Amino acid sequence: MVELATLATFLVAAVASLFMAWSIGAGSSGSTPFAPAVGANAISVMRAGFFVGILGFAGAVLQGANVSETMGGELIEGTALSPSAATIALIIAATLVAIGVFLGYPIATAFTATGAVIGAGLAMGGSPAWGIYTEIAAMWILTPFVGGFFAYVIARSLREEPVPERYVLIALAGIVGVLVANIEFAILGPPDGGASLAETAGGVLPVSRTVGIFVGTLGMVALWAIPTALAVRADAERAQRRFLLVMGGLVAFSAGGSQVGLAIGPLIPLSGELGLPLVALLLGGGVGLLVGSWTGAPRMIKAISQDYSSLGPRRSIAALIPSFAIAQAAVLFGIPVSFNEIVVSSIIGSGYAASGAGGGVSARKMGYTVLAWILSLAGSLIIAFTGYSLFSILAL
Repeated sequence: MVELATLATFLVAAVASLFMAWSIGAGSSGSTPFAPAVGANAISVMRAGFFVGILGFAGAVLQGANVSETMGGELIEGTALSPSAATIALIIAATLVAIGVFLGYPIATAFTATGAVIGAGLAMGGSPAWGIYTEIAAMWILTPFVGGFFAYVIARSLREEPVPERYVLIALAGIVGVLVANIEFAILGPPDGGASLAETAGGVLPVSRTVGIFVGTLGMVALWAIPTALAVRADAERAQRRFLLVMGGLVAFSAGGSQVGLAIGPLIPLSGELGLPLVALLLGGGVGLLVGSWTGAPRMIKAISQDYSSLGPRRSIAALIPSFAIAQAAVLFGIPVSFNEIVVSSIIGSGYAASGAGGGVSARKMGYTVLAWILSLAGSLIIAFTGYSLFSILAL
């Protein structure tokens, strides 16, 4: 039978987790996916906030397990987060992210949450998990360069004359089809993992698994490329905006799959004692993201879409395609990643393709943002370490 003290502690930690989920939904998860589309005047701020909430919830439930497990048990070796440590880490991270939301600066949620969990874990006497830190650091460092580079290449391709823009857009739709066919969904795989649409097709068709995956991928490419070709033929400008909105939706879905783990991951050790399945935590975290997106995201959407750059449909598409690919790579490997970092770096890359000098991106704003990212990690780690240490002393 579950002890009353354990249940009470879980409830306190759950409230902190919901606060964190709300902060994420109002901040990075709720603001960045549709910011390029809002900047391109393809959708209003309030409507973007509504759709990003729904799609983020879906992504949280269907793809949130990997990052949640990393946050819950892989950042510290030698010990598991205690209920009090998880609660302190969540409160500190959520408070810092909420401050960023209200001040209008995109605090890196992944940096903040990761730093807080590591700080609390070290204060408990745990050892650094250098292997996972190396993977996370590589992802964080490479993201701006990879995202910016591919956004630049795509934006340039949409502007160059040798290849008509309509053909480039159709090709991009095919590439997105390949990505969609091969991203994993929890409901398609075994209980302890996921499977992609292409893998599912490979298991259903009366052919070998490899051939089935190839056929499934080709089918998804056709499902994306053919409607895009028809739409471009009918009205190229309208087709651009529709494609842009769909990409915003895919990025919002990916944001939910990645960011929910930052909120609920620290609860996993405690929920195991209560016998709660991971899906219950994912549903709760998804609701927190949904409410945060609906109540707080419009402010940050406006900040990113207008303060960083004046985007058109071409530059927005160029920013969102690599953002979607990077986000899904992070979800696949269970690496917590900042959506602010992903989308903002892609916006800058597409901006350089437009003008060769930053594309209207505010250098001062970006400087403050990078500084906020660095301070997010270091500050949350130090504050969480200090906070749990003080709590341990007072609890004696």
